[in-house]
Amino acid sequence: MLDDLDRGLVHALHLDGRAPFSRIAAALGVSTQTVARRYRRLRAEAGLRVVGLPDPHRADRAQWLVRLTATPRAAQDLARALSLRADTSWVKLASGGTEILAVVHTPTGTDAGHSLVLHDIPRTSGITAVSSHYLLHTYLGGPTAWRGRADALTPRQQQQLRPSDGPDTAAHAPATPLPAAPLPTARQRLADTDHGLLRALERDGRAGQTELAAATGWSPATVARRLAELRAVGALFFDVEIDDAAFGATTQAMLWMAVPPAHLDHVATTLAGHDELAFVAATTGPTNLVAQALCPDPAALHRYLTHRLGALDAIRALETSPVLRTVKAAGPVPHPAAAARRTSHGRGPTS
Repeated sequence: MLDDLDRGLVHALHLDGRAPFSRIAAALGVSTQTVARRYRRLRAEAGLRVVGLPDPHRADRAQWLVRLTATPRAAQDLARALSLRADTSWVKLASGGTEILAVVHTPTGTDAGHSLVLHDIPRTSGITAVSSHYLLHTYLGGPTAWRGRADALTPRQQQQLRPSDGPDTAAHAPATPLPAAPLPTARQRLADTDHGLLRALERDGRAGQTELAAATGWSPATVARRLAELRAVGALFFDVEIDDAAFGATTQAMLWMAVPPAHLDHVATTLAGHDELAFVAATTGPTNLVAQALCPDPAALHRYLTHRLGALDAIRALETSPVLRTVKAAGPVPHPAAAARRTSHGRGPTS
């Protein structure tokens, strides 16, 4: 379990994943060396990593939640293979290890980008069932931190840590559900020239400007300017990966719900205000609302399902899939040697 300083550091990184250690230290009331030491320890012991991610609307990406049922012999190998693909994130083993859940990212407006969803997966040996659910709207998740991670800092500390070049998004006010996203303007969209920068930030959101310059072929000044532009319009945000068990969430489950369309927005907005949930989204399919629950133990999950979800009459059906393991989170799976180097040296823009 984490102590108050660890929790404060994680909360600070959710507010600004690239905040200098000196600014985090000032907000937490400790030395810069203490923050750097805690950061390195959490990387080594709890899998802490900051990743830079594009807003899907501004990157012309569609997102699919793909559910696979596989034979016990094939499931773990398949989950590992999916985790190594550049077009997947949040690969999870669920339901006794025979179900795999993955988010698949595809380009919009082209059939070629759907090959994994439509062709590759159904023809893979060992898979016994496939269902694909188009992600229509995210009510909680993405730039919005789970409240279990974002409850450590006072309002004054949060104000000290909010980036000056970032939008006032739900990441900075986790109690507020995400609103419907307006269509981005041409200026707000990601350009083809941003791909090198995004790939580097997906590997390490705290990579220094010199490293980002090497990855893009730009000057450090150009890197700094483009980072500020993308963050200001909300085209780029930073997520924090860490083992949720460190926050006491040892029981996880995906909740697949069927809600009449007339009540979908109300139910989803209500769920986005529940502390037990880290993700809420509307999807296509017979279960048109999906959520991820994080609870201290099975009894707490049972209480949540029966008392809080059970009180919402508009939920007509509910399927619960216990999550056994997260094989891949938001960013690429790091190469073991690279992960060891980053843990050893504690790289970041300010370390």
